[in-house]
Amino acid sequence: MDNLDYGIIGNCRSAALVSKTGSIDWCCLPEFDSSSVFAKLLDENIGGSFEILVDDDYTITQRYKKHTALLITRFTKGGDSFEVRDFMPRYRKEGGGYNSPPEVVRFFKHITGKPVFRVKYEPKLEYAQGETHTYVKKNFIVSLTKAVKFDTCFLYTSFNKNAVLEGREIELSDDGYFLMGYNEKLFQPTVRKMYTEMERTKVYWLNWSSKTPNYKEYNAQINRSAITLKLLSYDKSGAVLAAATTSLPETIGEVRNWDYRFCWIRDASMVIKVVGELGHKNVARRYLQFIVDLIPDKDEKLQIMYGINKEKILTEESLDHLSGYKGSKPVRIGNAAYKQRQNDIYGILMDVIYEQLAKYTNDIENGEELWGITKGIVWIVSNHWKEADKGIWEFRTEDRHFTFSKVLCWVAIDRAIKVARIFRKTRKIEKWTILEQEIKRDIHENAWNPEVNAFVQSYGSPHLDAAVLLMEHYGFIHAKDPKYVNTVMAIERELSNDGLLYRYKNEDDFGLPSSSFTICTFWFINSLFKIGEEEKSRVYFDKLLSYSNHLGLFSEDIDFKTKRLLGNFPQAYSHLALIDCAINFSRKESEEQVRESLRL
Repeated sequence: MDNLDYGIIGNCRSAALVSKTGSIDWCCLPEFDSSSVFAKLLDENIGGSFEILVDDDYTITQRYKKHTALLITRFTKGGDSFEVRDFMPRYRKEGGGYNSPPEVVRFFKHITGKPVFRVKYEPKLEYAQGETHTYVKKNFIVSLTKAVKFDTCFLYTSFNKNAVLEGREIELSDDGYFLMGYNEKLFQPTVRKMYTEMERTKVYWLNWSSKTPNYKEYNAQINRSAITLKLLSYDKSGAVLAAATTSLPETIGEVRNWDYRFCWIRDASMVIKVVGELGHKNVARRYLQFIVDLIPDKDEKLQIMYGINKEKILTEESLDHLSGYKGSKPVRIGNAAYKQRQNDIYGILMDVIYEQLAKYTNDIENGEELWGITKGIVWIVSNHWKEADKGIWEFRTEDRHFTFSKVLCWVAIDRAIKVARIFRKTRKIEKWTILEQEIKRDIHENAWNPEVNAFVQSYGSPHLDAAVLLMEHYGFIHAKDPKYVNTVMAIERELSNDGLLYRYKNEDDFGLPSSSFTICTFWFINSLFKIGEEEKSRVYFDKLLSYSNHLGLFSEDIDFKTKRLLGNFPQAYSHLALIDCAINFSRKESEEQVRESLRL
């Protein structure tokens, strides 16, 4: 498999990746950031997988059931056909709350004839460190390891357990199932029970999707991206993950391989802003509570990222026994970036707090806490905005005065002033306005490079950076301001490669970047649209959408030459930016329709 041709299934507790031929190649249980049960994605030989094998005469197709996270893989050979419907159960319990057990259900739907398949079931617990032993018991198949720590998983099935484990041929004449889970079941599963679980999960997703507005254009892409973002949200704490995987490389064979199964304040806040705009306010409410819970002390600085259960220490280590995706080592778990200072997170968080307060002023349960956080953020920004930091791209060496970080410090104060107006805290507004204007002046004086005729990556730098495109998005500068227009044009000349964008072209800690960062291309398309280059932006947008995988999913990066997907997958950043772009195009369409109808 040369591309990331996977579908994601999940239940807001964990997730699994299923290949286009029906193989589960990545799954961590019981939670997103637990150790893997299947990790063939990171080592084809020892990682472990759960594969459905048919002979070469079968045609295999894959799709999602519309408006759901149920993934359907269809196997057809002449008059013989069946479907594997993969999902992780999620539905509302009768007493309230959600049923989201740490398990994957593979429901086999008999369609026609007498199709034949085999199963390759090879769980490799604890990231395949040491031996995993698998045994057939009376009611289930159990796998266990004692290599790193004691760990188990259980497989229940309607098929012959010995035939499954030995990889013998199985003829399908009726519906069947597999249930692979972290816990032993108290009640024996049955085909009927699994069908009910599937229907309940389907109804949950249909109900959830029905809250997403319908758009005239790109509606299917918006809906699929919204479901993907929901799949990356962790119900228990309100955290939102950057991606479901670790160590998928930005470039094959290089070392930019990071663990993204954590909650970055920046990524998550951007996701929440978009998902909130789509009307899914519960996701936003839970995330704001996650933030409130993280800031117990008024003077405590925010980390740039946390574990999904609010862990503050995310020690990074390498799993040297795994060969890595397509041989790209090291495989990392944990992420040392949690120690970095990135001053932009305060502005991005304040932007979300303001948006939620503006939309739901009468429906915010934690208004007093949010006002306390607002004052704390202003205090931190006022004391630290003049300091250098690591920036949005997490440079691991020297600190710099990154333009994006400074702009987001301005955003923090600008939104704090707006929040103060909502709460009628007039005494703060005057004081904070002086600071807001001081930061704005500083940026215009130091981030603008007249020789480049653009806002640059950092103060005194000649280099361009795609992140400065967001100056307009956050309201720092008007889209038609000549300085912004010139910056967009300069970035197109320097950073665009056949419509795909580099984040930047200057060397970082690992040399020159050699793949396109997907979210940057979406930012660029949005910027072109805003400055009036609407036709060109739409051409670029349609071209970029064509680079998604067969299910419309995006990873973090795209290879400039081959257009293959690279980096962790699916990437929250990419899908939130896709929604942002698509909504802009749809709004434009609506405005033009209104003007047309007025003329009539």
